[in-house]
Amino acid sequence: MTGPEAGATTATGPDTNAAVTLLIADDDAVTRSGLRTLLALQPGIVVVGEAADGVEAVERARRLRPDVVLMDVRMPRLDGIEATRRLLAGPAEPPKVVVITTFENDGYVTAALGAGAAGFVLKRLPVPEIARAVRVVAAGEAILFPAALRRLVTARPLDSAEALPQAALTVREEEVLRLMATGLSNPEIARSCGVSLETVKTHVGNVLTKLGAQNRTHAVVIAYESGLVVPGVTG
Repeated sequence: MTGPEAGATTATGPDTNAAVTLLIADDDAVTRSGLRTLLALQPGIVVVGEAADGVEAVERARRLRPDVVLMDVRMPRLDGIEATRRLLAGPAEPPKVVVITTFENDGYVTAALGAGAAGFVLKRLPVPEIARAVRVVAAGEAILFPAALRRLVTARPLDSAEALPQAALTVREEEVLRLMATGLSNPEIARSCGVSLETVKTHVGNVLTKLGAQNRTHAVVIAYESGLVVPGVTG
């Protein structure tokens, strides 16, 4: 976890004084211990527990009620994708899930989004970037690598590919969606558009509702699929 992922898009998210509680799920004890030790040193992160497989991840997340679960994909008994799906389908208010893996695999990205994960990061990221992803997701935003997103859109479009032309987004909502696709957080979008943070939150909520998107990442996928946002083209 020493080299940065070139071209990773992250929303910075608002900094808050409230610590984010985190559960780490990974079947490798050394990786799990290392992540716990290093992430606990990051500002604004409190690690409240660990899980060695998907079954434990679901059980301990429901008991400990962390803000975020950092969920490995390949785990025994129950893989991280299915664990995410079960956790988010629970009766209680579920935590946000960031899927973390060694492999930049399109199938994992698709499955993670389909299961309702709010983020997808690679283990080789520097620990401060993983911590940043946790804080961003806890703030209600989403994080995904653009390279994986672009391949996902090109090779495996979601069922909602035609949603944008039918969504009747306003001009401002389209602008907000474009800015979301560049990885800007709500405060950054507010500054860019010259409007209040509450107004941006309203626009984002309207965009998600009109697109039928599960979260911000899903909305960005739809923006790429529809042609509203073209990979490699800004402005």
